[in-house]
Amino acid sequence: MDYNIIEKNDKIIIKNILDFNPKHIFECGQCFRWYIEEDESYTTIAYGKVLNVKRIDNDIILSNTNIEEFTNIWIHYFDLNKDYWSIKKELSKDPILKEAIKFGQGIRILNQEPYETLISFIISANNQIPRIKKAVELIASDLGEYAGSWNGRDYFAFPEPMKLASLDVEYIKDKYRVGFRADRIKESSRRIYHGEFNLDSINNLSREEGKALLTTLPGVGPKVSDCILLFAFDKEDAFPVDVWVKRVMEYFYLKEDTSPKEIGLSGARIFGRLAGYAQQYLFYYARELGIGK
Repeated sequence: MDYNIIEKNDKIIIKNILDFNPKHIFECGQCFRWYIEEDESYTTIAYGKVLNVKRIDNDIILSNTNIEEFTNIWIHYFDLNKDYWSIKKELSKDPILKEAIKFGQGIRILNQEPYETLISFIISANNQIPRIKKAVELIASDLGEYAGSWNGRDYFAFPEPMKLASLDVEYIKDKYRVGFRADRIKESSRRIYHGEFNLDSINNLSREEGKALLTTLPGVGPKVSDCILLFAFDKEDAFPVDVWVKRVMEYFYLKEDTSPKEIGLSGARIFGRLAGYAQQYLFYYARELGIGK
């Protein structure tokens, strides 16, 4: 994709980009390392870098960065090489998705760090977003390397697997407030650290192959594995099914109570190779408007 880029005073300005709304991106349930500022901008940390993101009219201002980081990190992170106009045009052939896309038109799927994504979504099981964000932040601030500050807040990178693997389960449970998920966090980290599980290998696998491999880890079921595949491994056909996706799919498409497994299969059948994008638009649409509740 070609963008009109301006570098100025530790900022990158992306001119006239329509398919990019920070609120839609950061508040659609796909990531947990962000804070909203008083000026309604968003500050996030990814790949060890702190970034502030603000939309003004049709421009996106990325602050605390430069063209080298933009090229090497943020283009990939914000999925800027994907043609979202074409994706939305294809999905909008479905009249329900057409409305969902209008509502969340600025969503982009973030390409996140695999290990952090894995642990974050293990924490997400039967949990709420504020508590997930808090737990992830507690882990990073306790074990991670200092990455910088913005607007008076310090940010820390997510730690390497060795750090969590070396802790006692009770410490993880009490310090990070993750409850029953503590032993799952430790054991998954231990397997990765000791080379018993190779996260990088998933890059070369299909969605189904990756799903089968990920679900051998403790705390990784069908929904969590699809989240990891979609948000860390660019598996566009992954279709995570949480409570909101279940509700919206039953309400608009299936018309009856349906198991999450069957909903996942239906999502793949209905939306095909773009199922992951459809899931994000439907999730945000359903949650924000309370559809099917």
